[in-house]
Amino acid sequence: MARVTDLFRHPIKGLGGEAITETALHKDRPLPHDRQWAILQEGQRDTGTWQRRGTFGHVARGPQLAPTRAAVDGGAITVTHPDLPPLRFEPGLDDQRLLEWLTPIWGDALQPPTSLIPAPVTGMTDANYPSVSIMSRASLAALQDAAEQLVDPRRFRGNIWIEGLPPWTENNWTNRTLRIGTAEATIIEPIIRCRAIEANPETGVFDANLIKTLKGHWDHVYFGVNARVTKPGEVRLGDTLEVL
Repeated sequence: MARVTDLFRHPIKGLGGEAITETALHKDRPLPHDRQWAILQEGQRDTGTWQRRGTFGHVARGPQLAPTRAAVDGGAITVTHPDLPPLRFEPGLDDQRLLEWLTPIWGDALQPPTSLIPAPVTGMTDANYPSVSIMSRASLAALQDAAEQLVDPRRFRGNIWIEGLPPWTENNWTNRTLRIGTAEATIIEPIIRCRAIEANPETGVFDANLIKTLKGHWDHVYFGVNARVTKPGEVRLGDTLEVL
């Protein structure tokens, strides 16, 4: 039987996140506090709606963002990076402090950061619908074996990690409904991956050719699936996952 092994949320799109032990899931909403904020690049504007990843700071063009960690701290967010002092700030009140903190690790391939904006209620994941991502520990183990190196799960910025099923089973769940804890969600699609997963979340260096490995071994570049919550509920570490 499949069970939940890990839960993660990423308060600021493009930055690393935090491990949690439980979460509520709400119908047609992302996981609470996940991609609740995003950092606009120069030349982009806030439309108040969902926008594509390239509008914001992201790891595929800014690999030094990979080692960042962002954690919800009451009404504030605390961000850390191995090469920078920690910063605690309140979104919407002292955003400029975050932008200045990010400057040394932002990278030249991104346009300068100009503002921190709130996501719409439907979220600001890479999917243009309110999504919660589900990842498989068995698929991760298969990818590690093929890549012949350890692969940190944080590379994939997933929300819910599970174990107890054969590798890549999740790729066949499109349009199926899952019960996870007391919540239910319908799988929309597998997640197409880009170079962001090749950035090491400890060092910020591109050090793994995972896209080529996925394509060469399985003829796809999927890792994980996106789900849309259809019935609200609670999910905790150790909860079971059932395909309905």
